[in-house]
Amino acid sequence: MATTDLTLENFESTIAEGVVLVDFWAAWCGPCRLFAPIFERASKQNTDIVFGKVDTEAQQELAAQFGITSIPTLMVFRDGILLFAQPGLLRPAQLKQLIQGAKDLDMDEVREEIARRSAAQSC
Repeated sequence: MATTDLTLENFESTIAEGVVLVDFWAAWCGPCRLFAPIFERASKQNTDIVFGKVDTEAQQELAAQFGITSIPTLMVFRDGILLFAQPGLLRPAQLKQLIQGAKDLDMDEVREEIARRSAAQSC
């Protein structure tokens, strides 16, 4: 699967279901250009998940919503829940491990933990 360009208009609907990796990048960014082929290869090897790209120059409002101050920044969502966010370049083996971890995660446990934390904060 090729990568998907994400915008303010399609971001929420794209991350709503399944595993979604999001690469925040810019054309002028050297590390972004180094990470792009790694991200693209991973998208072709994992056709069961969505690989989205946010051009931070074209989508400044979306980048601001997520507090992007350093690029590339990679985020991983599953079923609309943010699981991982980290700036910097990942090597192929690191990206592979991250993808497998997101796929293997028990989302019922994640939702229960979110509910527990939310209940604790409201007390």
